[in-house]
This record gives sequence, C-alpha cells and structure tokens, in this order.
Amino acid sequence: QVRLVESGGGLAQAGGSLRVSCTASGGTFSRYTMAWFRQAPGKERELVCAISWNGGSTYYADSVKGRFTISRDNAKNTVYLQMNSLKPEDAAVYYCAAKSGALNAGTKYAYWGQGTLVSVSS
Repeated sequence: QVRLVESGGGLAQAGGSLRVSCTASGGTFSRYTMAWFRQAPGKERELVCAISWNGGSTYYADSVKGRFTISRDNAKNTVYLQMNSLKPEDAAVYYCAAKSGALNAGTKYAYWGQGTLVSVSS
C-alpha cells in the first residue's frame, strides 16, 4: 500500500510562486507514474500534470503549461510541483496521485494523498 503525503501549500499573491511536495512511503516509488490533480470549490477534480517513473515524460494541462513544472526525485521518494505566475483560478486543493503503468496508459490513479490547499490572492 502506497501512502502519499503532500506538503507546502499555502497563500500566494497572484503572479507569485509556490512549491508543493508529495512524499511516498510503503511502495517502490520509482515504479509509479505520479501526478498532481486539483479541485476548486464547486468544480470537478482535474489533472494538472503528470510525470513518468523516470521523469523522462511529462504531461501538462493547457491551463498550466509554461507556468507549472512537475519533477521527481526517486532517491527521496518525492514528487514536486513548482507553480509560478500563479493566477486566482489556480486556487484549489492539490492532490498527489500515483499509478502503475506508463504515463499515457489508460490505468487509473490508485493512490491519493490527502491534499494541500493552495490559495491565491488577487
């Protein structure tokens, strides 16, 4: 069983930056595709970005391309999300998730963190 714990959320001003982290335990971290999802109040959860097991492939939603960067450190069992040029519409609870299989495979994300709140003031 993989356990994911997010950290690093908080309040940022529009145009500012935040970095959130997710540390995994209980599994072989390097075997998993990792992703960040977010859910804003009243909205559905959406996939923000994802990274393959070795960091060689990434995916970004159009809304965050060029502003957000996902990375991972398999030695530390940690995936990061660097958020720059934040906009008020980026405010949401951000969830870390893990799945077996390739980034573009149709497998579901089976493991989820508890979420970390990101707020953006205008």
